[in-house]
Amino acid sequence: MPETADPGVSPSSPRSVPASQPFRHAPRSGVHVVDWACELVGTALLVLGGLSAVFMDFGRGSPTVSVVHSHSLRLLLTGALFAACGSLVAVSPLGRRSGAHLNPAVTLAFWMRGHVHPHDLAGYIAAQCCGALAGAYAVKWLWGTRAAPVGYGVTLPGHGVGGWGAAGIEALMTGLLIATIFAFVSSSRTARWAPLAVWVVVALLVWRGAGYTGTSLNPARSFGPAVVTGDWSYFWVYVAGPLSGAAVVAAVWAAAPRATLTAKLFHDARYGSMLGSHLPVKPGGPR
Repeated sequence: MPETADPGVSPSSPRSVPASQPFRHAPRSGVHVVDWACELVGTALLVLGGLSAVFMDFGRGSPTVSVVHSHSLRLLLTGALFAACGSLVAVSPLGRRSGAHLNPAVTLAFWMRGHVHPHDLAGYIAAQCCGALAGAYAVKWLWGTRAAPVGYGVTLPGHGVGGWGAAGIEALMTGLLIATIFAFVSSSRTARWAPLAVWVVVALLVWRGAGYTGTSLNPARSFGPAVVTGDWSYFWVYVAGPLSGAAVVAAVWAAAPRATLTAKLFHDARYGSMLGSHLPVKPGGPR
């Protein structure tokens, strides 16, 4: 996690700005190959590391089962490891460049807030889905049949929940995640701590929600395993749920008196950006 000495936000950054104030750096149009590639690689690492945590804790021959007998505690451990993968990507050079959305729901929410140009909305989502697919295939190759008992990471509703119930739960959980991100990036005092907040929130959501939905929160994360296994039976749940939850929170946040300052989970003023930002970015950044 970032330390306070890290120049994630410039000392000259405003603590907050009114919601009506125009961006200091407007979102840029164009083809941003490097940023999209960072999203692709970052999402692949998230899926590779996150699903490996699932298989390590619940797969065939899991070494964790013999040490941690409690199913609930293993869910919490899995959530902490899965979430840590995303937070570590966010504070890495990959995340500092692209913003480490790693999730179409996050990109959609920032697009609705005006931070993301439509070119990058399409580019980011395509990159995230390709990255998730690469990560899912890498996980299947790495873990082989040991991952079979948990369906190679396919997300499915829990027993008795049903598709619409799972979609509603996914919407609520994703909305909480987006609200957490928005709350932290609305102030330069807290923006640097967004990866830590996301780590805690996602870990708790996996712990409490996995039994009902598998806790995807991310259409791309569910897309990769669905392609690998060919199981599309409930994929719609993990598109409709997270995207609707993100959209509702972004729409409600439009009434907030303060603007979201950045579309990066860890804003570093030393990195250029084509995303809309009220915070400083490196001069001469990507176009």
